[in-house]
Amino acid sequence: MHAPAIGVAVSGGVDSLVAAFLLRQQYKQVFGLHFTTGYETRKTDINRLKDQLKMDIITLDLSEPFENQVVQYFLSTYARGKTPNPCMVCNQKIKFGILLKQAQKQGADYLATGHYATIVNALTQPDDAMPHPRLEKAVDEKKDQSYFLARLSCEQLSKILCPLAGFSKDRVKALAAEHGLVPVSAKESQDICFIHDKNLTSFFTGKTGLFPEPGPIMDIHGRRVGTHTGVYAFTVGQRRGINCPASEPYYVRRIDPFNHTLHVCFKKDLARQQMTVDQMVWHDTRSEALSYNAALEMAVKIRYRHKEAPATLVCQGTSGQVLFNQPQYAVTPGQAAVFYHGPRVLGSAIIQ
Repeated sequence: MHAPAIGVAVSGGVDSLVAAFLLRQQYKQVFGLHFTTGYETRKTDINRLKDQLKMDIITLDLSEPFENQVVQYFLSTYARGKTPNPCMVCNQKIKFGILLKQAQKQGADYLATGHYATIVNALTQPDDAMPHPRLEKAVDEKKDQSYFLARLSCEQLSKILCPLAGFSKDRVKALAAEHGLVPVSAKESQDICFIHDKNLTSFFTGKTGLFPEPGPIMDIHGRRVGTHTGVYAFTVGQRRGINCPASEPYYVRRIDPFNHTLHVCFKKDLARQQMTVDQMVWHDTRSEALSYNAALEMAVKIRYRHKEAPATLVCQGTSGQVLFNQPQYAVTPGQAAVFYHGPRVLGSAIIQ
């Protein structure tokens, strides 16, 4: 087997800097790739990155596909009353889609990033007995980002590396300090990197031309308890911004964008015992056996900061029903459900 060539995505932050540095210690052929989305607030100093890492860095303008595949997905999902996860789509379509293909065109066998996740494939564990590449949690569960990579295909997993899988964030910062690696991008990457002022409503309006329309706020008994200024500012489980006096705080239970109606409830009524999912992506070899009406016990994470919960999944082709052992709060349509068995990611789906 020839010595692999590695392309590494470098944003300018400490994680990608250290990931690139570690790869340079291990492999001879390593080069950087830096892509722009069109939403940067300032230009990254590529020369400073080159000087620190002592490697070539290719700059790519991916603003058009980012707009078409990430931002438009974000807007259309919100318009349907669901809550998008743009970071997962960016990983699937941009970083490990277009950027991976560009890295391969430049001669790379693998694309590496600064994600905190464990990838098991032919390069990371060549003697592994499993027939397919797989995704697992990082050692530092506080920083683990396996959730955000759960929509990747087995083919994508076979071609990517995450050198920070075994590191804590503190260790990464210490390594950067030890080796004089100074981030040229001070801010950590955020889930919605293209909304700088955190004003979702103004961003949505500016992009779509759709202005928020006031509408009723209804409780679970069908009573109108107030008026909202626009449903696009809300997500399931949200408390802030409802502003309706009651014996206890209201939370968003359901969003109806077509009738401009916000459905709310008290926290005790927010819990759900089950949910419907579709658009399944499987990393597990047992997925063929799960095609129709098979049940699998697993742990399910319904958002990034959610502690995965024991549940049973009953599959029906690419969709299925998840029955939780205990009711879960704020099950949010549009978000990803990620299926775990211990540290291993079995697959994922979209909550309906």
